[in-house]
Amino acid sequence: MNDKLLTQSQLSASLTDLPPLGMDVLSLVDDFRRYYTHTLGRDRHCRSAHYAYQALVLILRERLLERWKQTRYAYEEADCKQAYYLSLEFLMGRALGNAMLNLGLDENTTLALQCLGMELEELAEAEHDAGLGNGGLGRLAACFLDSCATMQLPVTGYGIHYDYGMFRQEIVGGEQVEEPDHWLRDGNPWEIERPEYTQRVHFGGRTELHRDGAGPLTVRWVDTSDVLAVPYDVPVPGYRNGTVNTLRLWKAAATDEFDLGEFNAGFYPESVAAKNTAEQITLVLYPNDTSENGKELRLRQQYFLASASLQDVLARWVGTHGHDFSRFAEKNVFQLNDTHPSCAVAELMRLLMDEHGLGWDQAWEITSRTMAYTNHTLLPEALEKWPARLFRHLLPRLLEIIFEINARFLAEVARHWPGDTGRLRRMSVIEEGPEPMVRMAYLAIVASSSVNGVAALHSRLLAEGLFRDFYDLWPRKFNNKTNGVTPRRWLAWCNPGLGRLLDETIGVGWEADLDRLHRLLPLVEDGAFRERWRRVKRANKERLARLVAAECGVEFDPQALFDVQVKRIHEYKRQLLNVLHVIHLYDRIKRGDTADWTPRCVLIGGKAAPGYFMAKRIIKLINNVATVINADPEAVPLLKVAFLPNYRVSAMETIAPGTDLSEQISTAGKEASGTGNMKFMMNGAVTIGTLDGANIEIREEVGDENFFLFGLTAEQVEERRHHYDPMAVVAADDELARVLRLLECGHFNQFDPGIFDPIVHSITSPHDPWLTAADFRSYVEAQKRAAAVFRDVEGWTRMSIRNTACSGRFSTDRTMREYNDEIWHLPQVPAKPMA
Repeated sequence: MNDKLLTQSQLSASLTDLPPLGMDVLSLVDDFRRYYTHTLGRDRHCRSAHYAYQALVLILRERLLERWKQTRYAYEEADCKQAYYLSLEFLMGRALGNAMLNLGLDENTTLALQCLGMELEELAEAEHDAGLGNGGLGRLAACFLDSCATMQLPVTGYGIHYDYGMFRQEIVGGEQVEEPDHWLRDGNPWEIERPEYTQRVHFGGRTELHRDGAGPLTVRWVDTSDVLAVPYDVPVPGYRNGTVNTLRLWKAAATDEFDLGEFNAGFYPESVAAKNTAEQITLVLYPNDTSENGKELRLRQQYFLASASLQDVLARWVGTHGHDFSRFAEKNVFQLNDTHPSCAVAELMRLLMDEHGLGWDQAWEITSRTMAYTNHTLLPEALEKWPARLFRHLLPRLLEIIFEINARFLAEVARHWPGDTGRLRRMSVIEEGPEPMVRMAYLAIVASSSVNGVAALHSRLLAEGLFRDFYDLWPRKFNNKTNGVTPRRWLAWCNPGLGRLLDETIGVGWEADLDRLHRLLPLVEDGAFRERWRRVKRANKERLARLVAAECGVEFDPQALFDVQVKRIHEYKRQLLNVLHVIHLYDRIKRGDTADWTPRCVLIGGKAAPGYFMAKRIIKLINNVATVINADPEAVPLLKVAFLPNYRVSAMETIAPGTDLSEQISTAGKEASGTGNMKFMMNGAVTIGTLDGANIEIREEVGDENFFLFGLTAEQVEERRHHYDPMAVVAADDELARVLRLLECGHFNQFDPGIFDPIVHSITSPHDPWLTAADFRSYVEAQKRAAAVFRDVEGWTRMSIRNTACSGRFSTDRTMREYNDEIWHLPQVPAKPMA
């Protein structure tokens, strides 16, 4: 053979001289046939939509890859500052529609499939939701990445490649049953495995001091049990701008497949134990941490993400800049999405000192300039704390670094407040006690240059309450970044009928500039436009009714008020208050109190954490109430209730456009922000809610008259707790008393006596932190107002239009612009043009 080696320049030229792929219908048809027959080996006898879906993905992925490469080259040539978004959750949902829309291929792809005798809807259903998240936190991360790519900001997402996502929820006998969500059972054609960037992550072992000759004393982390982190890259396309950013997900793998000696000796289980232990790290999203094993696995996941991601960034830096870290902080920033990735603080210190030879002061200067922390909760129990004992066993070197960070930090606190031992104890990263704990949120605050909440009220309550001591020390660190949602997925893609109406009336381009929706306001008084708006809403409600019929077996009438609450089941989100109102409506029907009635269809959906007893009991109550009401001939024309099983991103894409009334009814001062409230608003739903989270800002935008407000304020909630007497509330409210009597007498659980007693006790307890009974009357009155307005068809349509028109503030494009302007300071870098 006469092989010829290519030079680097020849190789580069040979890889870049390919002409761009066609974006026209004919090119898509030709490529589909080629992939379907030659790559996938299918022919006309194959009837499975799965393979047609796979072929379609390959077509789109090819075009994404072209732009992905050009984006990466642009960032490299610009040598620009980059941001890295570290999150344990990325709730991406389905990728097909988003890829088509952002590539500008949605219409041509639909036409190409029609030429082939196929329907896009059928192929889209073959895609599994990438449920790598628990709820709002993970979906927010996905929306953020979409906006960063659309704004052409050099941002990379880092997460975990879970084999099993958030569990699949089934309802059996009214109870939640958790089933594994093996979303990867058919593979993920969108991702690219990148084994050449594999990183090694350490666990266990011990530390030892080492001096190399006359050099400084250094620390070595030795005798570790190592795990490999293998990256899988997912493209994140911007909206029709050629930019494709990256979400890098780490999958755990063993360093050795198995112990051959033990295998040969006949100990097969022992021979593969290391492999199984390693791969467990990324097996499932959020293991149950009620046991010691669960806690250890959760901490392993968090450190695995932090270590692999930071090593990846540092390796790229060294490959470009060598071991000179003098400008590292100018060129890099790490955004910690909640407390979960806080290990990154100590890990970056370890890598800079132990692996790259920097001193403490230089390493701390870099760490404290590059870390930024977003807090997503006001619930103290959700701020993660890990036993120091567990850290010492699993991450001994990190614990040493955390102790040193804390000692230096407390010295600073003592200089500010001499002799204030109470403050020192409150602010310490290490919580003293019988079992010393590492406060991960405090570690993130101490090391970060920026600490932000995710709604104006949330950020204020963090500064005034949860993190008051830190705010007193560093007030300039704290800031607010109200959340948002991407209008590409949550309006353009999920509501194409409304999208077409917007294009025809306010012009194109609103998808990347949502403030243009304000142009709808003059059309509120246009009767012809209101009629077109109602036709779009009616079609969306019919689509939602089909989903409810298919998944719940309940028939919703599209003429009724569609009253919807879909979100994680938690007591503070108060699905219980919603179902109490439903029982109240049922009681009114049975008493004949139906004058001026507004027919209502109530849809509730969401998952409860597997170990959360009360949340799962509330799901049971909702389903039992629904069973009774939907079987009652007197109630059926006036009231229907359904619980949607396995609530997920793809379901929300149908739910949000079809909703009339958006339930955002958390106890004031408990919801950090909310993003479902924004999705509903964007699609023309009207909100009924408390002054909590981003509800406050939604009401500010749309106006008091276009928002159904009820309930105590956050300040009133705190004041009421000191003398809360729910029994007095019940005694003074005959309708609430009637609702509780129906619960107590077992009307909704005739064959399961006593199962709802814990719910009744929670409502009537003076220690109820959610003050459900206290807000009942105000909630009922707000629901009456909503029902009355809905009967005024023109008035409700005006409110619906105004909600969409005023939703521009809640685009993640605005959110990411604020992150960039005030925290990251990244340049806008367009992708290199296609050849």
